[in-house]
Amino acid sequence: MTLLEQQRDRARLATGEELKSFLYHPSPEILFALLENPALDDTLLGLLLSRKDLPAEIIENIAGRKTFLKSYAVKRALVFHPGAPRMVGLRLLRDLYLMDLVQYSLSPSAPTELKRHAEEYIIARLPQLPLGQRITLARRGPARVAGALVATGHAQVLEIALDNPRLTEAQVLKVLWHDKLPQVVVLTVANHRKWSQHYNVRLALVRNSSTPLAIVLSYLPKLTVVDLRELAAPGIVPENLRKYLQAEVHRRMLASKREAAAEPQSLRGELLSQPKNQDRSEEE
Repeated sequence: MTLLEQQRDRARLATGEELKSFLYHPSPEILFALLENPALDDTLLGLLLSRKDLPAEIIENIAGRKTFLKSYAVKRALVFHPGAPRMVGLRLLRDLYLMDLVQYSLSPSAPTELKRHAEEYIIARLPQLPLGQRITLARRGPARVAGALVATGHAQVLEIALDNPRLTEAQVLKVLWHDKLPQVVVLTVANHRKWSQHYNVRLALVRNSSTPLAIVLSYLPKLTVVDLRELAAPGIVPENLRKYLQAEVHRRMLASKREAAAEPQSLRGELLSQPKNQDRSEEE
């Protein structure tokens, strides 16, 4: 019997410190044998899964055993393992507790696809969550979750979610694209010290049918003529708003013509004054 075969047999039966020593064995064959050991409890399995160099086939084998998956700690360790195969993560991710989903979604090393799934699971649970947990998510959750909380318009959550440092302009714009948005969301965004200063957010507020006319009119002088013309096209904004947009475009055009007409006169005045200055200097 070879040394490897002897070690494999011992891995199936070892206990205590000898069993612990096999947790760090480099051979996948020994590790497979170790998984058959009845003394391998959740604590030892957790130590095994803490190995960053654990082969993917060992992770898949653990994930395929119902007896191991009865332990939440094991499922969590499998999902968070950097070497976990994609299908293992997809299958077990939905079983994670809320704050573990949040931690996973914020992990820099987690695959982008799985992080998005984690965010979707969090968002799906939002209606059932108590207020305290929603406030925690609004304050510390990922951008998509904060955006979903903004869209709810809940008074005790809205301001906190808008102040979330992870919230992005893209998520705020996504919220403002909703037609049937609670007006409290529009008003809060329009008066927010940060988001109200973003040009694209102002543009989105002008387009949103829930934005009060007074706020829209205050933004028009700050929009470009190109955007004003686009917004004034038929079907973009309500008809009663189009006339204000068209009037603003007309005002800008007249102002530009006046400036263009005044410029040659000013330039002519400068040219006429130059010989006089030159003559005066010559006489001196």
